[in-house]
Amino acid sequence: MPEIPKAYEPGKIEKKWYDSWLEQGYFTPKIDPKRKPFVLIMPPPNVTGELHLGHALTTTLEDIIVRWHRMKGEPTLWIPGTDHAGIATQVVVEQQLAKQGLTKKDIGKEEFLKVAWEWANESRKAINHQHQMLGASCDWTRECFTLDKGPSRAVRTAFVRLYNKGLIYRGERIINWCPRCQTALSDLEVEHKDISGQLYYIRYPLANGDDFLTVATTRPETFFGDTAVAVNPEDKRYGNLVGRDVILPIIDRKIPIIADGAVDPSFGTGALKITPAHDPVDFEVAQRHNLPLVNIMNHDATMNENAGPYRGLERFTCRDKVVAELKGKHLLERIEPYFYKVGHCNRCQTMVEPRASLQWFIRTKPLAEPAIKAVSEGSIVIIPERFTKVYFDWMENIRDWCISRQLWWGHRIPVWYCQKCGNLTVAIDEPSVCGHCGSNQIIQDPDVLDTWFSSALWTHSTLGWPEDTEDFDYFYPTSVMETGYDILFFWVARMIMMGLEDTGEIPFDTVYLHGLIRDENGEKMSKLRGNVINPVEAVNKYGIDALRFALTADTSAGNDINVGKGRLESGRNFVNKLWNAARFILQSVDAEKAGRAVTWASLITDREFDRPWRIEDRWIESKLSHLIHNVTKLMEDSQFGEAAQQIYDFIWSQFCDWYIEIAKIRLRDQSTPSPLPFLVNTLEISLRLMHPFMPFATEELWQKVRQYLSAEGQIPASIMIAHYPIADDNLIDPEAERAMDSVIEIIRSIRNARTQQKVRADKWIEGQVYADDLLPYIAAQAKAIKTLARVHPLAILDRQERKPDEREALALVLKEVVVVLPSAGMVDRFGEKQRLTKENEATKAMIAQLDTRLRDNDFLTKAAPAIVEKEKQKLRLLKDKLERLSLELSQLD
Repeated sequence: MPEIPKAYEPGKIEKKWYDSWLEQGYFTPKIDPKRKPFVLIMPPPNVTGELHLGHALTTTLEDIIVRWHRMKGEPTLWIPGTDHAGIATQVVVEQQLAKQGLTKKDIGKEEFLKVAWEWANESRKAINHQHQMLGASCDWTRECFTLDKGPSRAVRTAFVRLYNKGLIYRGERIINWCPRCQTALSDLEVEHKDISGQLYYIRYPLANGDDFLTVATTRPETFFGDTAVAVNPEDKRYGNLVGRDVILPIIDRKIPIIADGAVDPSFGTGALKITPAHDPVDFEVAQRHNLPLVNIMNHDATMNENAGPYRGLERFTCRDKVVAELKGKHLLERIEPYFYKVGHCNRCQTMVEPRASLQWFIRTKPLAEPAIKAVSEGSIVIIPERFTKVYFDWMENIRDWCISRQLWWGHRIPVWYCQKCGNLTVAIDEPSVCGHCGSNQIIQDPDVLDTWFSSALWTHSTLGWPEDTEDFDYFYPTSVMETGYDILFFWVARMIMMGLEDTGEIPFDTVYLHGLIRDENGEKMSKLRGNVINPVEAVNKYGIDALRFALTADTSAGNDINVGKGRLESGRNFVNKLWNAARFILQSVDAEKAGRAVTWASLITDREFDRPWRIEDRWIESKLSHLIHNVTKLMEDSQFGEAAQQIYDFIWSQFCDWYIEIAKIRLRDQSTPSPLPFLVNTLEISLRLMHPFMPFATEELWQKVRQYLSAEGQIPASIMIAHYPIADDNLIDPEAERAMDSVIEIIRSIRNARTQQKVRADKWIEGQVYADDLLPYIAAQAKAIKTLARVHPLAILDRQERKPDEREALALVLKEVVVVLPSAGMVDRFGEKQRLTKENEATKAMIAQLDTRLRDNDFLTKAAPAIVEKEKQKLRLLKDKLERLSLELSQLD
């Protein structure tokens, strides 16, 4: 007998099986040119610390997908990896230094990079360990880091190719600048927050006159950088002022009044201060009017020499002093409350400073066009479909991408400046001399690339591109990109653009976007709220399979997931239910073999050969075939949460609560044929269905079941390489389903009646069941009804034998039968009449509704014939029920 402990202890089996899978090489696919592979590349977590629950969700969903495809017999590759995460990692390392009272400048660039590498390597090791803890069946022989040699060469190659095509350029543009991180940010790295601020109305004196032109601004400290005041050319209020000059207060600099269509006449006074070095709209106005750019801030957001007497002040301190001075000079007309959005660095939450800066950019429109086409023509499908519109909206309005970052940690920009001739050398391999004049006086650009640049190459750089490797030839394009909807633009769109640009092929054909994890009340998880669930702690308390099931069951693509103690406990309870069911079944097999001196082969004959199957055996086989069919379709449609839920419902309810309970009665009576072959068969198939979702418990139990399946050499050594179940339509049995559904309804209705009437659990009650053509099937289940509903004596009779009963009785009019529970002390005759009358009226209303629908020619001509027939059958059953309800009411009268 395979020993199964009484209680499931996940900690004792999880590492054992993961190590076994690794040792057997199950995660590493063999290249087979005759078969199409399934390939998924892991979204690389940042090496900024440990994994959180969002990573656990990503890992679980991807492992479900990968294990399913592997069980379908496909060469399946899942590449794991981590991201160097430029800004995020640099911020974390600086925080670690700050704890020692140090800054990056104190230790210098070389030592800082050494510390950063130590941090990244430790974090990378911890992240890989946690992925393994979660059961991730990745190919660890191909694990990658974005700063590894291969991906780094891919980054330099992609940069040089884009530069040579004129798609990368260096220019002065308005960028988002983080004063804390002291680097440029892309638009996607900026988080816009609502601010309760103020609108300041400042008087600018007209040159050569005694009047003022009043402008409204939220940022009075930036007026030192003004190079014009603009009005709308259609605004008649200011037509006579265009062409004149005003004097900037405090510093007395003369600037022109210009007309430009970008000005909104309804904002403030309709006159707009133009500060081109610190506002993107103003920058464009300045380009049209050839206005100079005056930068007024240092990198740390303190004021520079262009701020005159306020040089060196922090920007908000400067604002207060400027406002005070303007008041003193009677140049501040008024201040109004004003609500507006302001950008913040999404890494350190510092308020971003728009500023004109010389940076490297990618011209994205030429890259976006084929990426839009790939989705619009269906080469790439986005799940859920509603995000396709979001993708198009962003891609069709895409702006040039600022890719340079003023950081120490990351991929250095592969550009060298010649100190002699002034030209640039852009090269994949580090040059020793200038590519133009041959001088060795060259200096590499100090900036690094945006982290998302290397991430955009992830689908092909991990497979060896730009080299023509065996992996790249066989595994590219990949199959599915699974990630959170929050990085659709950060990452997915850029992967599509760069995949097409670098390889000429789409990087994947399906994008699956999962939602965000929230707490059980739907609130965003945060340390501040104290509602964060640590995945390691959850695993230690509930087990890996319970956590995985809690994260995926009954969820759907693109929708946020509420996870709390209740879901985790439900997951653990389900694992225990499955464990206990398997334990009972396998103990029963050995007990029967020992008690009756039979072999498993003879037991299995009961299922496989000519002996007639009992109705409940036919029912469980039919339900199982339906389940396999449904789950296969759901998995193909990427409805993983619903697939898990349907397997759960089948195992918990139909298999454990009904079939096993009925089988126990047969086993106690030692009736033949034995239910054991059906129990083992259903358990084994259920384990394979459930394996992608709960790999550890299913492997442990499957190994116990394995010896009963067939000859040892004919089955795989592990469930993870066993075939995923295939539905057998020959086992679909509507007659058995109808009969057993009725038996279950009978038992449930009696149990509910006992509860409503407060009948003690140990008390037997009398009952009669009246049926039509289902009579022989229900009669065959008399023992089950008696035992599971606690009914004795029980009479199962033809409906025609139903006669008025002078005793008080509770009549349960079910879908196809009537259950009568005679008991003077159990039923209130008046209350029973009220209940049946109410049910009678409800049934009449449903009949009227269906009757109207079936008289509607529009419905009859447009609906599918099967739907029309289904509605007719429903009407027939309702009319039959109404007849039985009327009979019960007449007997009460």
